[in-house]
Amino acid sequence: MRINKFLAECGVCSRRAADKLIEEGAVKVNGKICEIGQEIDEFSDSVSANGKKINLPNTFEYYIMNKPKGYVCTVKDDKGRKTVMDLLPDNCKRVVPVGRLDYDSEGLLLFTNDGELTFKLTHPKNEIPKTYLVRTEKPVSEKDMNALRQGVMIDGVKTKKCSVRFIESTKNGSKLHITITEGRNRQIRKMIEAISNNVVLLKRIKIGDLTLRGLNRGETRKLSASEIEYLRML
Repeated sequence: MRINKFLAECGVCSRRAADKLIEEGAVKVNGKICEIGQEIDEFSDSVSANGKKINLPNTFEYYIMNKPKGYVCTVKDDKGRKTVMDLLPDNCKRVVPVGRLDYDSEGLLLFTNDGELTFKLTHPKNEIPKTYLVRTEKPVSEKDMNALRQGVMIDGVKTKKCSVRFIESTKNGSKLHITITEGRNRQIRKMIEAISNNVVLLKRIKIGDLTLRGLNRGETRKLSASEIEYLRML
């Protein structure tokens, strides 16, 4: 949707007046001053005018899913693969995934049409903690765990310090809980590769303190009012 149409539909002003606001630099999309004619995603982008957040006048919906492996986190897939949208209830409004889990990963995935909350949970500056259960191909030593905690080089950039908690280890590998505050592409997998190991299982189990409790693999439910409020306060 064009930004001036979005502002008009939100009742801020007419399209012509919206263009004037944009020319004056008073309108921002995802924290950046926007341009006249700019296209936005009205469901996932965060828009403000004169410093005030603007939302479409509708009822927001919020879902939590226990994503299984074998699904991509897109609305449509040009390769014909199954998408997480196939697992949502038939009667839900148009919502989008909040962040991503790759095709071979599973676990906690949120959906909403609340652009402000989506921006809050996904923007790197907010450092929202996300915890993953990781099973590795080979045992992980204490030295390796300390390296992960202090940061390792992936794609030429060192990762931020993170929390790594040992769960168990056998000759076939280790289980760890890793909590990161970044969201770089395939970050956990690349971190494990940086210590000369590979990920066998990757499951997101928490965002902040929100967990998958009671949700079986592939199931989805609406978030409670208290859960929504908690995410807004993160």
